[in-house]
Amino acid sequence: MSPLRTLPAVLVCLMLLALAPAALSAQWRAPADTVLPLLVTRGGAPAAALLAQEGTRTHYASAGPGITPADHFRAGSITKTFIAVLVLQLAAEHRLKLSDTVERHLPGLLRGAQGNDGRTLTLRELLTHTSGLPDFTSDTKGLIPLSPRQAVRLALTHPSPGPGRYSYSNTNYVVLGMVVEQVTGRSYVTEAARRIIAPLGLTGTSFPGSRTALPSPHGRAYTADGTDVTALDPRVAGAAGELVTTLADLNRFYAALLGGRLLSPYWLHEMTDTRTAHGLYGMGLFPVKLPCGTTVWGHDGRIAGSYVRTAATVGGRRVLTFRVNTTAVTDPGLEPALLAAEFCPRTP
Repeated sequence: MSPLRTLPAVLVCLMLLALAPAALSAQWRAPADTVLPLLVTRGGAPAAALLAQEGTRTHYASAGPGITPADHFRAGSITKTFIAVLVLQLAAEHRLKLSDTVERHLPGLLRGAQGNDGRTLTLRELLTHTSGLPDFTSDTKGLIPLSPRQAVRLALTHPSPGPGRYSYSNTNYVVLGMVVEQVTGRSYVTEAARRIIAPLGLTGTSFPGSRTALPSPHGRAYTADGTDVTALDPRVAGAAGELVTTLADLNRFYAALLGGRLLSPYWLHEMTDTRTAHGLYGMGLFPVKLPCGTTVWGHDGRIAGSYVRTAATVGGRRVLTFRVNTTAVTDPGLEPALLAAEFCPRTP
C-alpha cells in the first residue's frame, strides 16, 4: 500500500489517541490472562472472566461464551467479608465486643448438642470459624432455602467437635447476621447498604433476600452436570452467602477494605490477625502466600452455579477478581496458578 493511501488511516489513529488518552492509559494486559482460558479447557467451566485492577488501571478478560464485564452474579461466601466488616464496625462503635458470648445478644439460640452452647461461644470464635458449630449446609448441600433460625436448628442436630480448632462453617455467619440485627435493630441487609454499599458506590451489589432472579444484565449459571440454576432462592445461604454483585464492585470493595476506608488500622489489624485460626483465617478474610513470597488477602465464594475469587495485596492497590459460571473449578491447581501469574513479579 502506498504512503499516500496509508496517511488517512494514520491521521485517524492519531486523532483517536488524542481523544481518549485516559481510557487507553487505564488499560493493561493482566498476566493472569494466560491462565484464564484454562478455567474453561481444563477447569470444566462453561465460561470464565476476570477483572484486574492496579491503582486506577483496570483490565477485563473473558473465556467462553455468554459472560460479560457488567454481569451480575452470585458471590457465595464472599458475603462473609461484608458481614465481618459490619461486626467490626459495631465493635469499633462499642456496641458489641468480640469477646461477647452469643448468649449475650441472642439468648437461648445456641442450646444444642455438647459444645454447641452460646453461653460459652464468643463472637470472635464465630468470625474466625473456631466456634465448633456444625455447618448446616452439610445437610442442605446449599440447595434448600431456610430461615436463619431453621439453619441454626439444623446445625444443632449435629454434635460439635468443640471450640478452638479452625473448622469452616456457614452457620457461624448466619448467627453473626442475627447478631447484627439484634444489636442495631435493623437487618444486616439494611446495615450493609448504609455502611458499605452506598458509601462505596457499589451500584451492582445487593442482598436479594428471597428474590430468585438476578438483576440485569446477567448470564446463565450451571451446576457441574449442566443444570441451569440461574434462578435460585438466596435463602439457601443467607448471611453466609446470599450476596449478588459484579466484578467491578468486588474489586472496589476489597481495595477500599484493605486500603483502610471501611475500618481503622486497629480493626483492620484485628480482621487480618490469623492467630486464633492458626494462620488459616482472619475474620471474613484469609491470606494466601504465593510462591514468590507475596501474600494476598481475600475470600472465595461458592454457591450453586457460581464460583468467585477475589484477592488483593496489602493496602489494596492491586486487586484481582475472577469468576466462572458454574459451581466449581474442577482442576484445583488452576486457582493458585492464576493468582501467582497475576501477583508474582515476572522475570525478564
